[in-house]
Amino acid sequence: MILFENEDYIIINKPPYLSSLEDRLEEINVLKLARMYHNGAQLCHRLDKDTSGALIVSKHPDAYKFMTQEFEKRSVTKTYRAVSDGLHHFSKLRLEKALSSMPKGTSHIDERFGKRSVTIFNSIRAYKKHTLIDCKPITGRLHQIRVHLAYLKAPITGDINYGGKPFFLSSVKRNYKIGKFAEEQPLIQRLALHAYHLKFRLFNGEYEEVTAPYPKDFRVLLQQLEKNT
Repeated sequence: MILFENEDYIIINKPPYLSSLEDRLEEINVLKLARMYHNGAQLCHRLDKDTSGALIVSKHPDAYKFMTQEFEKRSVTKTYRAVSDGLHHFSKLRLEKALSSMPKGTSHIDERFGKRSVTIFNSIRAYKKHTLIDCKPITGRLHQIRVHLAYLKAPITGDINYGGKPFFLSSVKRNYKIGKFAEEQPLIQRLALHAYHLKFRLFNGEYEEVTAPYPKDFRVLLQQLEKNT
């Protein structure tokens, strides 16, 4: 899971289905694992449970304070990769739509009372019915990428909370067959969103860039989209 480590930070590639912080329904989470590895570990930011990818962990309070300030100043460049439903041709598309959080842990566009939210989108690869999109959130609101893509009518595949549809291999593969009494399951059991790249300044003043390889489920999804385009 470790992508980078020095005396101040550990950068991990968080797997999907693992909460960043304590979850009442789970015994294990990223923070607990990090503290088993290093006693003073603190998460400098977080990823949703079903989102995989690069996550910065500090090793001591001064490093934590420095990095959280870097996030507050928007000095950390974050790049996500998302597979969205439909064909979309985004080229440096800057979407600025204010967001407000909802009581049930979701978010929605709220131009009147919401907080300023900006994301830049670039299409990377168009498949038969889906698009791989590069997403750069300038601000860091709850579910920002998910809500902004839904607004653009490009919901993330598998993101049922914001209009995304489960991905079934039968939808793109000709003559696909399953067992007589079997029910087809989605190829990816979560939303297809991955924190792909981070560029940031370290506590010692040096700059670092880290790329997080796709997890198996995201990689298999892209392989099948490529194969059946």
